[in-house]
Amino acid sequence: MAKKKILFECQHCGFTTPKWMGKCTNCGGWDSFIELNEHQQEVVKQTKSSSSRSSKAVSIKAIVETEVYRFSSLDQELDGVLGGGVVPGSLTLIGGSPGVGKSTLLLKVASNIASTGKNVLYVTGEESSGQIKLRANRLNSNVENLYLLNEIRLEQVIVELEHKEYEFLIIDSIQTMYSENISSAPGSVTQVRQITFELMRIAKERNIAIFIIGHITKEGSIAGPRVLEHMVDTVLYFEGDSSQELRILRGFKNRFGPTSEIGVFEMRSEGLVSATNISSRFFNRNSKQAGSALTVVMEGSRPIILEVQALVSESHTPNSKRQATGFDNNRLNMLLALLERKLEIPLSGYDVFINITGGIKITETSADLAVLAAILSSFRNRAISKETIFIGEVSLVGDVREVFGLDARLKEAKMQNITKVLLSKKPLEKTPLKIFIVDEVSKLLEWY
Repeated sequence: MAKKKILFECQHCGFTTPKWMGKCTNCGGWDSFIELNEHQQEVVKQTKSSSSRSSKAVSIKAIVETEVYRFSSLDQELDGVLGGGVVPGSLTLIGGSPGVGKSTLLLKVASNIASTGKNVLYVTGEESSGQIKLRANRLNSNVENLYLLNEIRLEQVIVELEHKEYEFLIIDSIQTMYSENISSAPGSVTQVRQITFELMRIAKERNIAIFIIGHITKEGSIAGPRVLEHMVDTVLYFEGDSSQELRILRGFKNRFGPTSEIGVFEMRSEGLVSATNISSRFFNRNSKQAGSALTVVMEGSRPIILEVQALVSESHTPNSKRQATGFDNNRLNMLLALLERKLEIPLSGYDVFINITGGIKITETSADLAVLAAILSSFRNRAISKETIFIGEVSLVGDVREVFGLDARLKEAKMQNITKVLLSKKPLEKTPLKIFIVDEVSKLLEWY
């Protein structure tokens, strides 16, 4: 009698091993391994070997380039993040924290597309059809070609796709779907992996654009196996607090376009809509207080003026606090060490807090100079004019270096009535703004 083969799978990353382990060697998760039965092992083998079929190599010059066709979602911000519109046959994953507006946005987009004459299927496993109807009434999304299906079984969704020709499909959410051919619970690694594979096959074979809503973990990543993000064509993340009006949709992967663009949405009574005139929404120029400095960051091709807020207060504990919201905490520690080293400012006995207004997370280094200016402003209790912006990357040796997209940043500053700019060197193009050269951190004190 053949010995039964035992296989364990990590429920965090999908890593498999013939021996149970308390800690996953692949992702570091604890107590995440469960034993798979024979059918689940067969599914894992089929999934891993699905792309191992033999094929013949073809010269790249002999391959005919295919033009990517897109259709508009009638939402300017979403089209921009997707690279110009929705691609038929694509599989898109949207993640975000609960209540951020994922279902609201996609229901509105579904009604927009249905209003153009396309058949749209909205599959929900988390809410009843009555709840979706109430939201549709609020969003004014009652369109004839928009169909609702309250179902969590993948096989029944496939049956519905065979009954009617749909061009757009929404799955809300991937963690609630399950296949009757797999015995594991909905949301498990095996279920999510196999269902995503089937949805990808349906999208390519039927040329249907499919959007999947995914839950996120407390770390901010999509819940389920990491292979989920590798299988889909596009990965989008919602950023922003559900208590704020503005939400940001950022692309992290896009096989059909760039990933540098962002979409800015505003939550209103009629739902999540594209935000207009956001240039002055991320900073307040009415109040002039110490600890505030303005900068211009590039989100894709869009320059946005942000307000950097700093609070420096005397510490009453042996270990001073360094905390940043919307800014890299490690980079903040580096900038504070630079201030103590180059400017001999004793910040070791002070708590330092940094906040980027508007809920945007700065990923580039062009805001370094503004962070230093805000810290010095709070430390010396001297307010900075709201007509001044700081643009520059600060190095470990104390130099202020030039950043990319300077002309676009200065153009946006001029449109927002900014009059003074602190830079590392003069721009190539002429500008009516007053330019102050700050090529070293020490010269920042001279400007004060």
